Amino acid sequence: MKNTITTKRRSFIKKLSGTAVLTAASSQFLIGRDDQFTLSSDNTSKLAANDNIQVATIGMGIMGFNNIESALKVPGVKFVAACDLYEGRLKRTQELYGKEVTVTKDYNEILDRSDIDAVIISTTDHWHDKISMEAMAKGKAVYCEKPMVHKIEEGLAVVKAQDKYNSVFQVGSQRVSSI
Repeated sequence: MKNTITTKRRSFIKKLSGTAVLTAASSQFLIGRDDQFTLSSDNTSKLAANDNIQVATIGMGIMGFNNIESALKVPGVKFVAACDLYEGRLKRTQELYGKEVTVTKDYNEILDRSDIDAVIISTTDHWHDKISMEAMAKGKAVYCEKPMVHKIEEGLAVVKAQDKYNSVFQVGSQRVSSI
């Protein structure tokens, strides 16, 4: 019996941990759909224009680029905006993903956009909780890099924000939440 439970759990975790953004925005993406979504190439034909999940990344360092690369492997994910304090990273973002990706140094510009469904927060650690709570308050699904907070008592405010805004929130971990 134990092996069956372990096998089912592993299978469940594999299916669930597709990418951060899929997990973060799946409830909005799947509302009203009768068919089941899986991460296979034959699902792309089932996607309509309104099925796109518009994603922005706040923090375009190494993990920001890695996280958006993983997210873009999921059918229906569209990268629309990026924020970083360094001009070189913003320039590189548009070189790699096109000039149609809006770039900014002010993350509030991203949070204020009504067309963005989900944000990937890949900033330096001490900004994770603040930006996550602000994003949830603006109705965004959030994928937050680890660590979510530095001290355990700081985490309660993030959990309360998630409850208050009924937000989808995921804290990521390499090799666990990648494709």
